[in-house]
Amino acid sequence: MDQTTHSPKKASPAVLPLTDSVQEALAITKRGVDELLIESEFAQKLARSEQSGVPLRIKLGLDPTAPDLHLGHTVVLNKMRQLQNLGHQVIFLIGDFTSMIGDPSGRNATRPPLTREQIEQNAATYFKQASLVLDPAKTEIRYNSEWCDPLGARGMIQLASRYTVARMMERDDFTKRYKAGTPISVHEFLYPLMQGYDSVALKADLELGGTDQKFNLLVGRELQKDWGQEPQCILTMPLLEGLDGVEKMSKSKNNYIGITEAGNTMFGKLMSISDDMMWRYYDLLSWKSIDDIAQLKREVAEGRNPRDAKVALGQEIVERFHSRQAAEEALADFVNRSKGGIPDDIPELALTGAPAGIANVLKNAGLCASTSEAMRMVEQGGVRIDGAVVSDKGLKVEAGTFVVQVGKRKFARITLTA
Repeated sequence: MDQTTHSPKKASPAVLPLTDSVQEALAITKRGVDELLIESEFAQKLARSEQSGVPLRIKLGLDPTAPDLHLGHTVVLNKMRQLQNLGHQVIFLIGDFTSMIGDPSGRNATRPPLTREQIEQNAATYFKQASLVLDPAKTEIRYNSEWCDPLGARGMIQLASRYTVARMMERDDFTKRYKAGTPISVHEFLYPLMQGYDSVALKADLELGGTDQKFNLLVGRELQKDWGQEPQCILTMPLLEGLDGVEKMSKSKNNYIGITEAGNTMFGKLMSISDDMMWRYYDLLSWKSIDDIAQLKREVAEGRNPRDAKVALGQEIVERFHSRQAAEEALADFVNRSKGGIPDDIPELALTGAPAGIANVLKNAGLCASTSEAMRMVEQGGVRIDGAVVSDKGLKVEAGTFVVQVGKRKFARITLTA
C-alpha cells in the first residue's frame, strides 16, 4: 500500500431505504453494545451490502499480550460471531507489530513492550481459543506486521505527520498522566496511529473494541478519510465485570473465568456471581434471543428461583466451550458439592513432613497462596478435612490420606507421609 499518496475523496453514495432485514441486522448489531458510531452510517452500509451482495469487512484487533483468553475477551468475540452469522466478513487481526509498542489504553503508566518471542508464543494460542466462538472457516486471519513492517522510518514519519500532539492529548489517559507528572513515552503516541493504519490497510467498514479503545477506533476513521476511503463505523462493547461484580474481568485480579478452564470450574464460578450480575452476563455472553432473556427475567420477577436461570446460563457457557455432556456433568458435580459431596476430578498430591501444620499443608498443596491466607481461611471456617470443618489454626495433621477442601471450589486428595 502506498503510504505517500492518497486517493481523491469519493462522492457520498445515495441514501437507501432500510428494509426489514436491514432493521433486524441493525438491532442484532446494537444488542449489548456501549456505542455504535455513527449508527446512521452503519445502517447505510448494511443497506448497500444487502443491495450489492458484498459483505461488510468487520475488523477486530487483539494484541497477544497474554497466552489465554477469558470470558471478558469473548464479549467482543460474541459480537463478531453475530455479525459473521449475518453474512459479513470478519477479520481477526493479531497485532504482532503493535504488541511491540504496547497499548497505553486505560493505563496510568507505560506498558512494557513485548519481545518478538513472547508475541509469537501468545499468538499461537489466540486464534485457536477465539475459534471456540468464531467460525474459523469464515474468519480471515491477518497480522499487522504485514503492512507495518514495510513502512520503515520514512513511512512512520509520514504517518506521524497526520496527527497533532494536541489531538493525541485529547485521550483521557494521556491527559491524566500528563497532569499527574507521569511519564508518557513518544512511542505511545504511535500506537493509536498504527491501529488506525490497520483500518486503512484492511479497508474496514466496522471496527470493534472495548470502551477503552474508543479513541484508537476514532483515529482509524480519520486516517481512512485522509486516504480517501469511506470511514469505518465503530462499535464499542462494555467491559465485563469479573466474579467480584466490581472490577473488570482480569487474570491479574483473579476474578476471571478462563475459556479453557475445566467445565466444572467454569460452571462453579458462574454459579458464584450475584443474581443481579447474572443478567449482565446474559446480555453480554449468552446467545439466547433478547425475547428469551426478557422472558427469563419476567419469570424470576414473578417468583421463579433465580438459581434456575443461573444454571441455564452456566450450562450454556460450558457447552459452548466444552460439550453438552460436560455441561451436564458440571451441573451434577455442582449439585454434589452443594450437598457436601466431593467432586470426582480432584488432584491427588503426595506431601512429606508429617505431622505438619495445617497452614503448611494448605500452602504446599497449592490450596492457599501463603500460610497467612491459610490461617485466614481456617478462621473463617473455610477449611475442611474429609468433610469436617477445621477450626484449630495450630492443628498438626498426621500421616495418612485425606480430602482437603478450601472454600467452595478447591479440593485435593493428599497423601501425607513422615
